[in-house]
Amino acid sequence: IAVGVILVGCCPGGTASNVMTFLAKGNTALSVAVTTLSTLLAPFLTPVFILLFARSWLPVSPEALFLSIVQVVLIPIILGVIVKLFFKKQVTYAVQALPLVSVAGIVVIIAAVVSANKEQILQSGLLILAVVILHNGLGLLFGYLIAKWCKMDIPSRRAISIEVGMQNSGLGAALATAHFSPLAAVPSVIFSVWHNLSGSWLATYWSKRGNAENEKKKS
Repeated sequence: IAVGVILVGCCPGGTASNVMTFLAKGNTALSVAVTTLSTLLAPFLTPVFILLFARSWLPVSPEALFLSIVQVVLIPIILGVIVKLFFKKQVTYAVQALPLVSVAGIVVIIAAVVSANKEQILQSGLLILAVVILHNGLGLLFGYLIAKWCKMDIPSRRAISIEVGMQNSGLGAALATAHFSPLAAVPSVIFSVWHNLSGSWLATYWSKRGNAENEKKKS
């Protein structure tokens, strides 16, 4: 479980962070740039961080993690770019259905991990949930505070906060299952549900606050 928590923290930012930043009236361009950069660096940095923080619990193979991340993250991105270049019309129609396919895929992953670890989840579920909430909350908080300390504007602070708080938990679940144990995937699964809830709440709050601030400026 500890390795699973460390693993999800070592994953790059998730694409959901871009959507939440847009809804929060944050700096969406910055969010996309950070997600892109962290994703491209993930094959190198994620194995190093996992080795650094998790080797005291379980044996870690950086080389195997590197290959898995390349297969799960970089190869699909490269193939997507190639397909879009050569099949623009078909991609335009397919894009409309892809969000549903993505959600269905995440649901299948969650169902598989939960069903394989239902006894452990019943025993440690509340503890894992508490750790995940703390993990996510501290990421959102310190992301905002560090961006503020760097004298970034408010939309950029929101983008960094959400980017630090929301991880690619699908990648975390895949790596945990492939290289550690199904139980190590549980924190990523719970995180994938929780961070979308907390991100939505925070985006709604900031969006309403932004609208209120605009109304004050107009008046």
